[in-house]
Amino acid sequence: MFDWLLDPTLWASLATLSLLEVVLGIDNLVFLSVATSQLPERQRRLAQRLGLAGALVMRIVFLSSVVWITGLTAPIFEIKGFAVSWRDVILAGGGLFLLIKGTLEIHNEVEGEDEEAGRRGKTLLAAAIVQIMVLDLVFSIDSVITAVGMTRDIGVMITAICVAMAVMLFAAGPVGRFIEEHPTTKMLALSFLLLVGVALVADGLHFHIPRAYLYFAIAFSITVEFFNLLRARARRS
Repeated sequence: MFDWLLDPTLWASLATLSLLEVVLGIDNLVFLSVATSQLPERQRRLAQRLGLAGALVMRIVFLSSVVWITGLTAPIFEIKGFAVSWRDVILAGGGLFLLIKGTLEIHNEVEGEDEEAGRRGKTLLAAAIVQIMVLDLVFSIDSVITAVGMTRDIGVMITAICVAMAVMLFAAGPVGRFIEEHPTTKMLALSFLLLVGVALVADGLHFHIPRAYLYFAIAFSITVEFFNLLRARARRS
């Protein structure tokens, strides 16, 4: 009955997909912190939990429609020989949203607003939850399509997604607090959103930018900022 537990291929697929989901979730983790940064402290954790829970349900439903997922890459129309699929539309739309969101957040951080305008501009709890769910779905499209290509075991795919969601939920709090405590890191996070937005739009236009390049740029910037923070702390002491 439990012979599947002894299948090394299954465990290899689970480990690979879990790692893939966690790595690709880095983009989502940054957006998770930014999307809830304007909420009152008591609502941030709630928004993150509800948003990720809703995103988990959406991903499971997404995975359950294996045939439909495969069809996302099929062309729906062509413009002068340029084939456009639903995957292209979703990725390009999500990328444009990130560019708009990142630009608006940078404007608010740099230009500032009066207190009353700031209160009017506070992100509503429901809006933050919806943004988390929708952007998680956009971020997950490539990883889900890859998962379908690696295995057709729905249990393995769902388990891998649950592992990734648990990691994101655990890391969201510390990452969010760190970003809020250090304004320069928030600007870096917003810059990362712009970078990811450009990559998504490029994917939608069939110009794939290897994610390793993006992760290297992000890791390098974080390393530089880490040493900047260490130097600032040394000066204060």
